[in-house]
Amino acid sequence: MNQIFEFNHTSVLLKETIEGLNIKPDGIYVDGTLGGGGHAYAVCEKLSKQGRYIGIDQDADAVDAARQRLQRFSEQVIIQRDNYKNMISIVKELGFETVDGILLDLGVSSYQLDTPKRGFSYRQDAPLDMRMDQRQQKTAKDIVNTYEEMDLYRIIRDYGEDKFAKNIAKHIVQMRKRESIETTSQLKRAIDAAIPAKCRTKGDPSKRTFQAIRIELNQELEVLKETIDDMIELLGNEGRLCIITFHSLEDRIVKECFRRNEHPCTCPPQFPICVCNKKPKGVQITKKPIVACEEELLKNPRAKSAKLRIFHRELPKT
Repeated sequence: MNQIFEFNHTSVLLKETIEGLNIKPDGIYVDGTLGGGGHAYAVCEKLSKQGRYIGIDQDADAVDAARQRLQRFSEQVIIQRDNYKNMISIVKELGFETVDGILLDLGVSSYQLDTPKRGFSYRQDAPLDMRMDQRQQKTAKDIVNTYEEMDLYRIIRDYGEDKFAKNIAKHIVQMRKRESIETTSQLKRAIDAAIPAKCRTKGDPSKRTFQAIRIELNQELEVLKETIDDMIELLGNEGRLCIITFHSLEDRIVKECFRRNEHPCTCPPQFPICVCNKKPKGVQITKKPIVACEEELLKNPRAKSAKLRIFHRELPKT
């Protein structure tokens, strides 16, 4: 039961997400980041026997935990171990043309962070892994030990948004010349050495670099950019897409994609009428993202950076 608890207890913005999905009892819903099934359980409680919930996750531990947690709803739930980038083909192969709602709860789960052997956390010594899909051959160790210094600098700067990115990349390369960087503690030592003590702000300076390497390894931002438009197309009329992000890079991508789908016209402002014929696909329910309330933050501090944005699909009238 511990595995289920670890995945479930950190389901952030649960109430707000369930409300945002505007659940229809007979509807079809897709969860692209199933985790341990926390959000899924809340949705399934609102579904009738005709409703369906398609859960997708690439993490084997998450899939196992979700199967256990959602046993009560076995007639309604279909679980696939896969990356949500393949959502469209998964849904079509199951025989559905459109769905009524889609949920993405992005980033690394509490379970992944709190399980040392997964190598996501700088707080515990473990092999450098960080794979969300354990079937993947490449690990964080490969990035740290084989990327050129300029490539390390680029990902730490862009994905970690760290002003010391250049120095961190330099120290990583210097360390690996002496010894292969195999563990989280080794990487942490290189990062600590790169940042002067007087320049350290509140929090551990390793957080940003670990985040950057994880994002690069799992191609998190690329997958998000490439799939939002397709997910909106998969929604039936009045369907909802709910996306929970945990850092500014993800939120920026979601915000821009939602804006573009709501206002797709590319005609110059001086044109009296639209000639590009690009039609809006719907509207953003959330002009500003929904964030966790004080009560939730007291129970789960990791919800502090969570932001929920919601897109409402509106098909053109014929």
